[in-house]
Formats: sequence, C-alpha cells, structure tokens
Amino acid sequence: MHRHAFAAAAACALLASPAMAAPKDEVARIVANPAFKTAVATLDKDYDRTVADIVTLTEIPAPPFKEAERGKAYKTMLEAHGLTEVEVDPEGNVMGLRKGTKSGPVVVVSAHLDTVFPEGTNVKVRREGTKLHAPGVADDTHNLAVLLAWIRAMDAAKIRTQSDILFVGTVGEEGAGDLRGVRYFFGKGKYKDRTKAFFSVDGLDPGGITHIGVGSKRYRVTFSGPGGHSYGAFGIVNPMAAMAKAITDLYEIQPPTDPKVTYSASVTGGGTSVNAIPDKVFTEFDMRSADPAELAKLDARFKAIMQEAVAHENKARSTRVGQVSVEIKPIGDRPAGQTPKTSPIVAYTAAAIQALGYTPEYDASSTDANAPMAVGVPAITIGGGGKGGRAHSLDEWIDVEKSGGVKGMSVGLAAVLAVAGVN
Repeated sequence: MHRHAFAAAAACALLASPAMAAPKDEVARIVANPAFKTAVATLDKDYDRTVADIVTLTEIPAPPFKEAERGKAYKTMLEAHGLTEVEVDPEGNVMGLRKGTKSGPVVVVSAHLDTVFPEGTNVKVRREGTKLHAPGVADDTHNLAVLLAWIRAMDAAKIRTQSDILFVGTVGEEGAGDLRGVRYFFGKGKYKDRTKAFFSVDGLDPGGITHIGVGSKRYRVTFSGPGGHSYGAFGIVNPMAAMAKAITDLYEIQPPTDPKVTYSASVTGGGTSVNAIPDKVFTEFDMRSADPAELAKLDARFKAIMQEAVAHENKARSTRVGQVSVEIKPIGDRPAGQTPKTSPIVAYTAAAIQALGYTPEYDASSTDANAPMAVGVPAITIGGGGKGGRAHSLDEWIDVEKSGGVKGMSVGLAAVLAVAGVN
C-alpha cells in the first residue's frame, strides 16, 4: 500500500475506535488506573536519574551534521532500557522498539539529537540550584532524557500498550539540517509505511500542541559580475546593485496574514575591497507558511524578482566587460502540513493536558512533525514538561525543579498511552 493511502487508512482506523468517541473519558480511565499512578511515582522516584541523563547527553557535543557521538551514546541508553531492534539508520537516526500486545503499525515518539551550536562550543553543564545552564540543554537534550524516563515508568508499572512504540532520536532537525533525519525516516526508512501516529517531543510547555507544520523555502542567492576598480571602472554593472534591487522589490510584497506568509533577507556578504566593484555578492533568504499553495506562490514570485533585478541592472549600466548573472541555490525546503484538531492524536493529547491540570494551547511551528504531516501521517509536537529559557543561545537553561518536572512529563506519557492504547 502506498504510504499516503496507508496513513489515511490508519487515521480512519483510529477514528473508528470506540475510545475515540470520548477521548476525555478514555484519558480519564488511563490516568485513574493504578498502573499509571505507579508510572508517575516512578517518574518521581527516578527523577535524579533523568536529570543525570540530561547532563550526560548535554555534555556530548551534537553540532549540526555531527550528531554521531551523541547518537552512539543514546543507542547504548536505549539498549540498556530493554528496547528491541535498537539501531542507527543510514541517516543517523537512533531508534528502538517497545513491543505492544498486537501486531500492526507503530506509534513513534521522538526527540532530536542535534543542537544549533557549532563544533567547539563549550557544552559543560553548570548547575545553580534547580537550574541547569548549557547550550542545548533544553532544545532538545532534555526531551531525549524524558523519553528514557517514560520507558522506565512504563516498565516499572508493567504497562503493555496495544501498539508497538518506536522511540527515536532524530538527526538534522535544526537549521541547515532541514529535517534530514525525519525526512529520511518517512522517505526511505523501514518504518515509513508502518507509522500510524508520530509525536515529536520538542520544547518544554506541557500544555502546547503544535498541530500545524510551517513549511519553509530557503535559498542562497549569488549575484556575479565582472568586477573592477571603483573609480576606474565606474559605470559598469554592479552585482550589489542588482542584489539591492532584488531585496527592495521583495519587500514590496504584501503577503497574506491568514494564512500567515513571511519572508526574510537574512544573511549577506561578498566583495573584496572598499575600492572595488564586487564580482560576487550573496544573500540568504527564508520564506515560510503553513499553506503549501501560498508558499509556492511566494516562491515563484521570489525567483522572478531575482531574475528581474538582474535584467534591470544589465539594462541600467554598461555591460562592456560583462553582465551580471544570478544563481539561486536551495539551502532548505521544509514541507508544510497540518494535523486537524479532530484527529485522535490531537484529541487524546488535549484530553491528557486537561486531565493533568493544564490548558491546551494550539500553535504552528516548524519541527520534526512537519515531515509526517506532509505525507498524511497524524503528527504533533508536544513539550516534555518543565521550564526554561534562552533557547539557541549560549546561556540556554532549564529548571529541573522536581514537582513541576514530574507533572509536566506525566502529560506526554498519558497522551502516548492513549494513542498507543492500553487495556
């Protein structure tokens, strides 16, 4: 069966479940069960171990495209937690299976291995009271440890889910990684046609449900020309003039606000000297929307603007020693997607959030959940609990105060159990 058809069939099967008629009742049943209470008690009892796992993993550098060392350590941890079929796939994703009582499609629960910080960044964790400070400690290292805590809690409570649960540490979620890990998982991975629901655990807020995946198109656009002396060659074409016009014309676009569409000229450089007309300059651009059609429309207009700016410059100044040209190189392409609020994974998660004393908040973002959404697999991103701040900065931090941490972790565990099914 084609994976799009499979995803639709899996979603229909879930919708047909008797428990789906009343997700709040089903979640209430799970939360009230003595086994769940034992699981939560285990989260509490083992909390120091969870914090220790956060520290251990944070202090293993995982810069973009160089997550292998952390992945190796995480594979060892998954094996130590008794998962089966533990492996590292060809893209670098680390995964292991917790078997359910019924054969069939799996529920995937993931957190990403990579951080935004370059090689050589000091990732030593500094503790001040209940706060841990280090680059990447919250995004997303904390949640790698949360996944391990959930496994221990289920084992201690002897909880058997109906569906198999595949725990995954993905690569390439951040920046230029362009979701390469999860895109491989749903493009070439062995579970691509065997996934009925996908949780990305990314962030901290236990009340958040990211059910809209914001797509993006990213380019490095290089404008080239003959170059020359700023005085002696004055009057010839200048690639910087073409680039300036392209940026100015792009910013004349008034994009829709519903659906939200954005663009940004973000990074620029080039040239050789203050007294030289540059022969090459570049700018990197980012465009985003949760609506694939609107994003495609902006993408087409963007490319036209780049070409029009070049044509304008070649007409405006002398081309006696050469013309200006442009190269538009893709550097990122994240698919957009959406999981409806009526989907079981969203309804069960919202019920779990409410059952444990929080208020559901629905939002849109760009996360690993984009890739399954784009191929029709029900997917959301949730927070692993706790508080923190300054993500993507050198002074990133999380608060590992125990009561709030345990309560926050309980939400995701309840949601995963509801989707995977328990007797």
